[in-house]
Amino acid sequence: MPIQVLMPALSPTMEKGNLAKWLKKEGEQIKSGDVIAEIETDKATMEVEATDEGTLGKILIPEGTADVAVNTPIATILADGESAADLAKAPAPAKQETAAESAPPAAAKAEAPQPKSAAPQAVAEPDPEVPAGTEMVTQTIREALRDAMAEEMRRDADVFVMGEEVAEYQGAYKVTQGLLQEFGARRVIDTPITEHGFAGIGIGAAMAGLKPVVEFMTFNFAMQAMDQIINSAAKTLYMSGGQMGCSIVFRGPNGAAARVAAQHSQDYSAWYSHIPGLKVVAPYSAADAKGLLKAAIRDPNPVIFLENEVLYGHTGEVPKLDDYVIPIGKARIVRSGSHVTIISWSNGMTYALKAADELAKDGIEAEVIDLRTLRPMDTDTIVNSVKKTGRAVTVEEGWAQSGVGAEIAARIMEHAFDYLDAPVTRVSGKDVPMPYAANLEKLALPSAAEVVEAAKAVCYR
Repeated sequence: MPIQVLMPALSPTMEKGNLAKWLKKEGEQIKSGDVIAEIETDKATMEVEATDEGTLGKILIPEGTADVAVNTPIATILADGESAADLAKAPAPAKQETAAESAPPAAAKAEAPQPKSAAPQAVAEPDPEVPAGTEMVTQTIREALRDAMAEEMRRDADVFVMGEEVAEYQGAYKVTQGLLQEFGARRVIDTPITEHGFAGIGIGAAMAGLKPVVEFMTFNFAMQAMDQIINSAAKTLYMSGGQMGCSIVFRGPNGAAARVAAQHSQDYSAWYSHIPGLKVVAPYSAADAKGLLKAAIRDPNPVIFLENEVLYGHTGEVPKLDDYVIPIGKARIVRSGSHVTIISWSNGMTYALKAADELAKDGIEAEVIDLRTLRPMDTDTIVNSVKKTGRAVTVEEGWAQSGVGAEIAARIMEHAFDYLDAPVTRVSGKDVPMPYAANLEKLALPSAAEVVEAAKAVCYR
């Protein structure tokens, strides 16, 4: 079947761009990695690389076209053996997610029907604690995060938001959209591009009794604030003999996005989960994002809230409750099974759930655990599952060495060794800095196929 080339998102804030120039013509042979077009955004001119091999069958968007929405099909590639007659077989373009208007969060809850997003539905279901018959609303993860902050800001006047572009620009990823209009510039604060500085200001405010929510445009930039986060936020309660707390949330995207290269793609899950004094949360579904962020804001300890840029547009069912809060430190069994336990969190759940579907076709029923919280880790849920299945596979986008998967494996060995029928297996990102090229980036990340292979290996299939 012909392969569609989609308009890529070349920056975290990009919703559309201009197709400046085609560098390949219809009928030309294309190899993976070939530059086929140039795209202009408001910030730069970028190259579009082919991720598949074949012949450029048809150019769908002519060069010079302005305001092409992200994910719009711009060309079709024919595989070997295909001809122009096969172009009609290309899948119909998916509907694009419409960017929300810059309106207060309260206005977004009006009864008017909401546009449906083309993003994948989060598979995870609501927590068992949700009362039967509770109305569910469909939200993107960015909307769920926004509502969590808005609800906590209405509930507690000490809560405020600060970070780069969170106010006037409505957030680099539109997660803080509408907060400035509702709460004003005193509680939604744009900061200079100096993570060490504004993280320190937030920590000082927390020590004085306020409850800051500090957004990092990416946790890669939080490297500049490590001294503040580790030496001040995480250690002060202990070093002050319990006299001085620090109720603060550091949140923002963590890990790989799409073609933003090594300095914008690192997964810091293992880094932060190593530190006593921090709590580390990494949700996958919209419901968990909302419930856990509300819990994080109320927690008296510093919380690292690791989001994922790829997941922001994903939709899921969120309970319509007056106060939906999920306790930090509790994992959830998203899918029950008896043959192998697959453990993941955040975007790793995407691979885990796809793999579970594939394994089921071969008669292997995988139990999938979404950790949700990395520190404190819910060891009991992991161990009880492994005692049932006898096998375990961990899935993470970060690197294997000293990773979260290594910690999970160690805990299983300590608490469930006698129940294991096979060694614990880890699936992780490859041991290289993240490449920029799309085809190499894909190879550097884990895949559902690798999870399937690992699960079959521990099941001796």
